[in-house]
Amino acid sequence: MMWPADKGGGPVTDLLNAETRQELEEARLGEVGKVNIDDMLEYVHEDMPKLPEYLDLYSRYLRQRWNVDELDFTQDRVDWREKMTEEERGSFLAIASGFHHGERQVEVELPVFMLGATEEQKIFISSQIEDEARHTVFFDRFYREVVGLEGEGIMGVLDASYEWVSEVFVGPFGLLAYLADAVRKDPENQSLRMQYATTYFLWIEGVLALTVMKVTLSYARNRGFLPAYYTGFTATCRDEARHVQFGLRVLREGVHGNPALLRDVHETLSTILSMAGAESREVYYEPLGWNREQLLEQMLTQLTRKVNMMGIGMPPDFDDLMAKMAPVLAGG
Repeated sequence: MMWPADKGGGPVTDLLNAETRQELEEARLGEVGKVNIDDMLEYVHEDMPKLPEYLDLYSRYLRQRWNVDELDFTQDRVDWREKMTEEERGSFLAIASGFHHGERQVEVELPVFMLGATEEQKIFISSQIEDEARHTVFFDRFYREVVGLEGEGIMGVLDASYEWVSEVFVGPFGLLAYLADAVRKDPENQSLRMQYATTYFLWIEGVLALTVMKVTLSYARNRGFLPAYYTGFTATCRDEARHVQFGLRVLREGVHGNPALLRDVHETLSTILSMAGAESREVYYEPLGWNREQLLEQMLTQLTRKVNMMGIGMPPDFDDLMAKMAPVLAGG
């Protein structure tokens, strides 16, 4: 298999040309495996700050749906068991397992955000719930057929993979669970909706998920390993582009409609960054070709581009929070 060329580990900041964008927009599943992940990550930032309408994103979903059953994990199983080292497998699982559990959690918690949403928003959210279910099945197949985990049903495999989930994921998803329950009880509360959207669409999907994708997919690309994982997870990244753009539009409309809601966005980001700075469990990225400084740079690139493109800026205490967060992510 011919793998897309690596564009390097630094942040990509140039918007896509029209030809590349069209290729990413229209690629079928078999063609997605030939896409460079850096281009797909850049695709997430297309249409900012002029974000698409909700029904335009829904139409894009209809064109870009893909079928997990079309993936063949035979070569992935060989790569995992015969070519990857124990350290590489452990690092890979420590990073990917958060995504595995995150997909399932959002599948069951995103429906509450429909309460209090506009009809156009509800239509798009219905498509995203289907995306999250598809991603959950994708990871279930990968863990069963490649990693070799066993379990009765979806939850059995999720239980088996939980031991690799790091606090980087547990903290934000715990906050999301709390906010999902709060929104369920008071769905018209715009302050709660901004906190939920910041936690999920901006941070979990727009920062954490895209960073995880960059780490594991750049490893697979550079080593020429795990072709079905690369294809399915790159297709997942294209799905995330729709999700992130939807969420950022919700945030922008909320803040522009009521500037006082910007405080909820900033305070939620401050809470999340504080949790990131309090991480205590070690996760080693070096076997996959990354160190913590590079991971921090990737996360900050994802966050900074989005808040700047929306025109909302960072929270006032951002510099102080980063001073505490950086030594932890740098392994100090």
